[in-house]
This record gives sequence, structure tokens and C-alpha cells, in this order.
Amino acid sequence: MIRIGSDIIIHLKESIIIAFEGIASNKMRALLTMLGIIIGIGSVIAIVTVGRALSDSVSSSMSKLGATNILVALQNKNTVDTGVNFLSGSLVKSDLISDEMVAEYTIRFQDSIEAVSLSNISGAGQVREGRNYANITFMGTNVGYEIANNIRILSGRFVRDNDLKTRQYVAVVSDKLVNNLFPDSPDCLGKEIKVDLSGDVQTFTIIGVYKYEPPMTATGVSASERELRTYMYVPITTLNFITSADEGYLAITVNTKSNIDIAAFSKRTQDFFNSYYEKNPKFEVSAISMDSMLTIVNDVMGTLSIAVAIIAGISLIVGGIGIMNIMLVSVTERTREIGMRKALGARNLSVQIQFIVEAVIVSSTGGLVGVLLGAALGYVGSTLLGYPKFPELGIVFISFLFSMVIGVFFGFYPANKAATLEPVEALRYE
Repeated sequence: MIRIGSDIIIHLKESIIIAFEGIASNKMRALLTMLGIIIGIGSVIAIVTVGRALSDSVSSSMSKLGATNILVALQNKNTVDTGVNFLSGSLVKSDLISDEMVAEYTIRFQDSIEAVSLSNISGAGQVREGRNYANITFMGTNVGYEIANNIRILSGRFVRDNDLKTRQYVAVVSDKLVNNLFPDSPDCLGKEIKVDLSGDVQTFTIIGVYKYEPPMTATGVSASERELRTYMYVPITTLNFITSADEGYLAITVNTKSNIDIAAFSKRTQDFFNSYYEKNPKFEVSAISMDSMLTIVNDVMGTLSIAVAIIAGISLIVGGIGIMNIMLVSVTERTREIGMRKALGARNLSVQIQFIVEAVIVSSTGGLVGVLLGAALGYVGSTLLGYPKFPELGIVFISFLFSMVIGVFFGFYPANKAATLEPVEALRYE
């Protein structure tokens, strides 16, 4: 038993030496053979790594919106609720979520909700102070917007109920706007600014400054400080008066108290608002929590990652077929060598081991290069998303192990063909 084990180890060492000599003598052929394995392994690792970074990015962005928030939005009737609404058909004022609905909802569920956020975006504009300027997006908000969207006030205050009731021309601006407009005198509270909205100039008094939080972009790179566009918050009643907008909302955000069952309360919220839409033939209301939306997004991204990884895995099969093809060519080229070895007493197992080892070395070398390439690409891609990641050890181990399995699987047939050659016929082969 000891002798048999010792013979196998000796044959294995000889096979490894012979395999490396064969690869070294045909470097370009070996590299082209490895290419499919390299691309397959590298793609899988890079995709999984970037997918983890993308999931973290989405999770972070949505968590800023509040884990206890519920998005209440209009949607077309008889549509599947996916958490993302695409409205079709014309809307009239009576279709919108009204202030009366919101007021009654707030009273009925006052023990369960912290705030209700209302907002309306008018469009892009520009604020000027001498030669200095700042780009803004004009947004009307209510008191609850600050709570639901985690607005961090650095100085002054946010919009209050009295501002809404009396339609005050007051504004809460970002620290970036202050830096651009008042670089020499950052204490801007009480100052008046003129806002140009497509030629219509309005004057507002600054009552607060908030901390700007940059949104996540596809490349992780935002606009320059000078050209940056930030929100300027004003009372929503003031904005509606200036723009003559219809009163009502396509969507609102409800910020619930921490001890509330979000799923159950989302259902109660949806039922409450839909009681107003029973006779509406086109629209209804959906209520979905941010936590549910995050789960949906992560599930979709997970499915996409798996699908793309499977597609990338096809190249592994192609690479395996390439290994089989090259090994068959190698068997043909070395037919006389195989015949001589068998004539000198080499057993079938020894010949099989030689060719399987060669196939495994080719595939595992390709796998190792693929792991390094995938890790580098994954790190670069995840860094661009703002969440640098290295591949998990589990996926690296599985990928490398799979590359070795590919070598054994696709190397077995050529190895078996070489082992079953008759010595006399092999020696006569030209």
C-alpha cells in the first residue's frame, strides 16, 4: 500500500514537471487556452464585487430617506405594485392627494406618525449676488419635510407653520450656496436674495442654512463647487402662489414613530387614502415603506448580478472546451512519446495523470490570473461607486476551485484517450 502511494506521488511529480515543460514550450498556445478561463473567472468576481458595492450604495442612499418612512403615491388602477410607479393617463386636480386628505389622515393617525412631508419642485433657477452666483432647484416644502428627509440645519431654522399660513417669502439654503454667494461673509441669516426663475425674479429672505449631502452618481463624481445645483426650500404655499400650481400632490412621505409596525401601518395608510379613490376610475394610492423598497431593489439587483454572472460563466465552459481541444492536439502530437512510455512499462494511470495534471495546471493558472484580474476590476469599479470592496474569500475560493474542476472535467477525455493507446500502434504513428 505504501509502495503504491509512493509510486503515485513520484508519477505526480514527474507529470507536473512534464506539464510545465509542455506549457513553457508552447507559451502562446497555453495563453490562448487560458483566455476563456481568465475572462470567465475575472468577470464573475468583478461583477459580484461591484454588485456588493452597488447594494451598499443603494442601501446607504435609501437609509438616509428614513427606515421608518412610508411613500404614499398615486398609481394607475389594476397595476402590479412594485414600489415604483409610472403614471399613465391625464391627471386633473380631483385626482391628486389633497390637503384635506392629509389633514384628516394626520388627525386620525396622530399617535402613529411623527410627520407628513409635502413637497413640490418648480424647476431650476439661479441666485446672484454681485458677480457671484449659485444654481438652485426651487422646492416648496412643509414643516414635516425636515424630519422625513433628515435635513441637517447648520444655522437658523427650517420652514414653520406660520410661514405656510401667511405665505412668507423665506428660504432655507445650502451651505454650498452660501459659500458661492457670500464667500467673505458666511453669516447670511436675514439677508435678501433674488431668485431668477426663467426670467421671473423673486426676492426671498434667508432664514436657515442646511448641510448639503451630495447624491450618489453613476461615477461617484459630482459637479464642481461653482456649478453645483442645490435645493432652495421655501414654504410650499408660497411656491404654489408664485407658480399658480394646483393644490395637491402626486406623492407624500409619512414619517412614522419608531415603535410602529411599518408593514401593518403601510396597509392601514393605503386603505385610508384609497377610501377617497373608490369612485375614481383611473387612479388609486399605494403605500410602501422604504424598508420594503430597499428589499425590492436588493432583490432585483441580486437577480441581475446572478444573471450576469451566469452569462459570464458561459465563457468558463468555452474555456473548458478550449482546454479539451488543446489537450486532444497535445495527445496527437505526442502519440509516439506515449507509445514509448507504455512500451517501457508505463501504466494507463500514469499516462492519465500526466495529461489531467497538464489540463489542471492550465486551467488553475488561468483561474489564478482571472481572480487577480477580477479583484482589480472589482476594486476599481466599487471605488468609483464610493464603496471600495475586495472580493469575498468565499467567492475567490469557489471560483478558483471551479477552474480546477473545469481542468479535470475537460482534461479527462483527452487523458483517457492517451492512456488507451496501444503501444505498437502509437510507435508506428507518424
